[in-house]
Amino acid sequence: MSRHLFYIADVFAEQKYAGNQLGIIRQAEDISSEEMLEIAREMNYSETTFILSDQMEEGGYDVRIFTPGGEVPFAGHPTLGTAALIRKEIAGGTPDQIILNLKVGKIPVTVKDNIFWMTQMPPQFGETFSREEIAPILDIDPEDIEQDFPVQLVSTGLPTVIIPLRNLETVKRVRIRREYYDPFIERIGNALILVFTKETLFPDNDIHDRVLVPCFGIEEDPATGSGNGCLAAYLVRHKVFGVSSIENIRVEQGYQVNRPSLLLLTAKDEGVEVKVHVGGKVVFTAQGEML
Repeated sequence: MSRHLFYIADVFAEQKYAGNQLGIIRQAEDISSEEMLEIAREMNYSETTFILSDQMEEGGYDVRIFTPGGEVPFAGHPTLGTAALIRKEIAGGTPDQIILNLKVGKIPVTVKDNIFWMTQMPPQFGETFSREEIAPILDIDPEDIEQDFPVQLVSTGLPTVIIPLRNLETVKRVRIRREYYDPFIERIGNALILVFTKETLFPDNDIHDRVLVPCFGIEEDPATGSGNGCLAAYLVRHKVFGVSSIENIRVEQGYQVNRPSLLLLTAKDEGVEVKVHVGGKVVFTAQGEML
């Protein structure tokens, strides 16, 4: 077995020990899928990534992403954090763009003013759900869900149920009721649950949200690039801010799990396709060698 260096990064963090933690393993080509899952469970972060080789393949770096519950084709904060690590330790120099070869396809990550931006896959807008079906899952009343915008399944690689709530107080008291959640997930397939409101903790921010993912072995995610990418697409498709394009929308997340996070969203609905970009900072906190 080759020598495996590992790194810990905080993604969508303004400082150390905030944002979403990420474990990154290098030169992982000789690690089996079963061992990758065991390592992800040992790390016990929302996700752990495995860079298969320090060498590029077809213009990008082959990367696999695991939650404690299994492999996923795409996830946002692992994409940004892994690209930042490759830029810092592997690529040489400071390239403006790093491409990751993920299960979902090639995902480019660009760097501007110390912000890492990923271009997500074109979103797919799926099923909509009634407030009466969704409210019991969240242990809230149907009236707590906004009437002006739909509850909808959106995916840019990882399906996400987007749920607009009336206010910050409602977002704070949401909790998953497994007796309703489990049958719902069994019916629609594994998906993130994202609740949001335009009422925020801090006046500089535009959105407050939470992402709940028990189906992937994570009760609540501190900062979710994939889910917020779906949110960005939803915001412009349904003109939540009254327009079909947004730029640098500031999303606060993670406060209920003591991991304050900040994500930036830019998106444009061009009719046939919605273009989605999610950005944030990456802070490295540790490195070592696996035994």
